[in-house]
Amino acid sequence: MNYQLLAELLFPQVTDTPETLEEKYPIRNLPEGAVVTRMAPSPTGFVHLGNLVQGLTAERMAHQSGGVLFLRVEDTDAKREVPGAVEVLINTLKHYGIQFDEGATIDGDAGLYGPYRQRQRAAIYHVYAKKLVSEGMAYPCFCTEQELADMRAQQEANKETTGYYGKYAMWRDRSMEDIQAQLDAGNPWVLRFRSTGSIENQYKFDDLVKGKLTITENDVDHVLLKSDGIPTYHFAHAVDDHLMRTTHVVRGDEWLPTLPFHIQLFKALNFKLPKYVHIGPLMKMDGASKRKLSKRKDPELALTFYKAEGFPVEAVYEYVMTILNSNFEDWRRANPTAPVDDFKFSPKKLNPAGSLFDYAKLTDVSKNEIAKMDAQKVYALLVEWAQEFDPEFAEKLTAAPEYAVSILAIGRGGKKPRKDIATWKEAKPYMDFFYDEYLQAPAFDEKFSKDVIISALEKFLERFDIQDDSGVWFEKVKEITTELGFTTDMKAYKQDPDAFPGTVADISTMIRQAVTGKTNSPDLYTVMQILGYDRTVQRIQNVIMSLK
Repeated sequence: MNYQLLAELLFPQVTDTPETLEEKYPIRNLPEGAVVTRMAPSPTGFVHLGNLVQGLTAERMAHQSGGVLFLRVEDTDAKREVPGAVEVLINTLKHYGIQFDEGATIDGDAGLYGPYRQRQRAAIYHVYAKKLVSEGMAYPCFCTEQELADMRAQQEANKETTGYYGKYAMWRDRSMEDIQAQLDAGNPWVLRFRSTGSIENQYKFDDLVKGKLTITENDVDHVLLKSDGIPTYHFAHAVDDHLMRTTHVVRGDEWLPTLPFHIQLFKALNFKLPKYVHIGPLMKMDGASKRKLSKRKDPELALTFYKAEGFPVEAVYEYVMTILNSNFEDWRRANPTAPVDDFKFSPKKLNPAGSLFDYAKLTDVSKNEIAKMDAQKVYALLVEWAQEFDPEFAEKLTAAPEYAVSILAIGRGGKKPRKDIATWKEAKPYMDFFYDEYLQAPAFDEKFSKDVIISALEKFLERFDIQDDSGVWFEKVKEITTELGFTTDMKAYKQDPDAFPGTVADISTMIRQAVTGKTNSPDLYTVMQILGYDRTVQRIQNVIMSLK
């Protein structure tokens, strides 16, 4: 077989050579040890938590080493592509703080190693496809879908491994005359890799997460180019990672079965093999057992879920770091105010088996992150969220910004700030009573008569002075407590609860409910200061009237 002639026959339009591409995409001028890596998702319209886990792993490895992180869109599978998915992908990753140094953007490409969308790189792949054919390492296959289906059925009937290999590789050693006849007839073809591997052979391979793996050689003649000339992922990623000078490939461990072929392909192309970082799946508890997070079952897999719920980016970022590196939480406790970028991330700290996703823990992390923010930042992020997900509430917030900030400032700051809010979605139920339109009628404890409640509220109005400090204010509440026969001695009440109709806490709750409609709210004294004298009095009077 004259392989050079075959290469010219299959790729007559290809005039570039691998050498010209090597010159066009030179080795990057970076410090020694700098990591060049990428995110390379498919534009399917679904951006999930696993993308963020892989993205943060890649981002930390690149930027901590003085390297480069780029975004490559792997859009070779046109059937799976969703219109507008690239924009969704880029905007979502940007929202979660994944900063790319180069790659695909909404407006095009940014960087010297593009194009960064694989369908725009077809001519580049054909250069290397022609090279492989000319060296006898790839060949055209004219099998029909029916022939492949029949082959698979025969393999299954014989209880053999399915695939295009060995005696089943029917176009592997066909003559030039047979190939020419198919081309003359205009029959479609795919380009297959000519494997030299054997499943009898194994070797050791080091993965940065999984450690030392035992690899069985690939013996399948996988497809490199589909009949439309667009490459498969396997071929495209090898060419792209080489020309873009990728040093580390971060991807999910579902790709491990293809690793033998990828190693084989890099060797055949005479490319330096990058280091691989295979990340385990995200798991969750389902009863007493663990399972992978599922797109169908688990809404929390989609990154859009966290934005809609209102988790701050900082909280999601912090939480993902806790599941990526086991020592992150110890570092955070020792460095409570340090920027998260100061943490020395290591792929070797990733759990090889995968990480357990814990929604309750994410909520706790988010409460802590929001508690650390000042009121102005909370207000800005809350408004941004509400404008997209609760426009009516956003109008309330933006109509009186200073008023909203004063509400959000309650209990904020100091060594032990309040942790009332875990998501922006929770902000409205937390603070809605400050807006008269959202105020709900209180549901008082039925063990207290209306007369007792009315009496407590009327006595409070007689004494209420907006100029009082919190100490004087509470002394007045205690006076009312004693006058109504309730007790301010909580210890005495616990020892003999039948001796009193209630405590100062019950009286405070009656006042709180009259003012806020709730049994739980931020500090009641501060609430009244923000509402002001007239609104506070009016609310209490309205409740008294409703009880009479």
